[in-house]
Amino acid sequence: MALMVYNALTRKKEPFETLVPGEVRMYVCGPTVYDKAHVGHAMSVLVFDIIRRYLEYKGYKVRHVMNYTDVDDKIIKRAREEGVDPFVLAERYIAEFEQHLRDLNVLPPTVKPRVTQEIDWIIRIVKGLEEKGYAYPVDGDVYFRVTKVPDYGKLSGRRLEEMQTGVRIEVDERKEHPMDFALWKAAKPGEPAWESPWGKGRPGWHIECTAMNLHHLGEQIDIHGGGNDLVFPHHENEIVQSECYTGKKPFARYWMHNGMLQMAGEKMSKSLGNLVTIEAFLKEHEADVLRMMVLNSGYRRPLTFNDQVIEQAEKALERLRGGLRPAYPNAAGAPREVLASLEAQTQATRQGFEAAMDDDFNTAGALGHLFELVRVINQARDAGATQAQLHPAQSMLRALMEVLGLRPEAPRQGGGAEAEPFITLLVEVRSALRQAKQWELADRIRDRLAELGVQLEDSPQGTTWRWAR
Repeated sequence: MALMVYNALTRKKEPFETLVPGEVRMYVCGPTVYDKAHVGHAMSVLVFDIIRRYLEYKGYKVRHVMNYTDVDDKIIKRAREEGVDPFVLAERYIAEFEQHLRDLNVLPPTVKPRVTQEIDWIIRIVKGLEEKGYAYPVDGDVYFRVTKVPDYGKLSGRRLEEMQTGVRIEVDERKEHPMDFALWKAAKPGEPAWESPWGKGRPGWHIECTAMNLHHLGEQIDIHGGGNDLVFPHHENEIVQSECYTGKKPFARYWMHNGMLQMAGEKMSKSLGNLVTIEAFLKEHEADVLRMMVLNSGYRRPLTFNDQVIEQAEKALERLRGGLRPAYPNAAGAPREVLASLEAQTQATRQGFEAAMDDDFNTAGALGHLFELVRVINQARDAGATQAQLHPAQSMLRALMEVLGLRPEAPRQGGGAEAEPFITLLVEVRSALRQAKQWELADRIRDRLAELGVQLEDSPQGTTWRWAR
């Protein structure tokens, strides 16, 4: 089955065909760094990390660009409130976000451009749009002329007349049309500004991503991603800026948007004040729990965030990792029919996993196949399979978990790897105590290990241990 991708521009699934065979140019809108990032930001990052990982699994070479908006009205406002330089503020939150990416096991983007490093490209594009008649200056500002683009609104499905009717803010009388948007903003006292043909100023929001796309990926790209709250006006305006400047269509072959994280039915956002920061989440939960929440849901749908969903993700993660537990110490080997079933399920899992992911990155369906493999692995272990007999199936499970960005082992508690030989020794001592019917001492070892985050599992074949979540 060929990879099918839902294209928000055409509103249907399409075969995935790249501009250059075997290569993917992917741009994903990054954060505006004026405050601590919340788990809604993490959702978008995780969605496109999963997409990138699967594309690379399929053999594509992915050039992934994620930007930082490090000059913006919100950054300037927050910097004034704190009495710090806007660039210092932005740098602080970029550093925090970079640490979050590492904590969340997100592959580093190929390029992470910043708006302040792209000013020359921005000015070049704005000047080019002006020369082609798509932009006009007014008192040091420069606006895009939307009436010159007949298909403006094609991504969001909005007509220009409807947009104008829905305008609720006070219209700038200097503009030719109420929906004309700023490409360049004239300098204001105390704000960051750069020299330009229109006087000192700074870029508008939408032109920034156009410039970074053209600079780092070229005039046309394969995938443009971001949250579905960016469809209008941001992505709509990116399209017209880019296509009018280069004269090439489409600017992006596939527009992909993730759904929003919701609390009590509302989008999580700073403006609504209903956010949970990534930092706060990671203090209470393992990072892969958040990834599992995303995987359990279709990437285009809204994802509910509450304690029940978090608990479900924790249990699902523990269940997956349970399939990687070693064979029992005294395992003598499973019956032939059990091993045949395990081998068949291993191959079926890979095929089912790929079929699900090829259907617009259906991660929930892909997980279903992994859980079925875990079930058969556990049956084989209980039937006496040795570690050598479990190895092929467990290797497949481990590999496919890593395709999704899930870490097969939970983070180590306490002494971590250094403690493992001592834990194994205690388990052996406890087994000897049980054989000697010294139940009280055996139970004491079990209970103390549990307090240290070590869970024991007894069976007729022996005792195994694992780190509890």
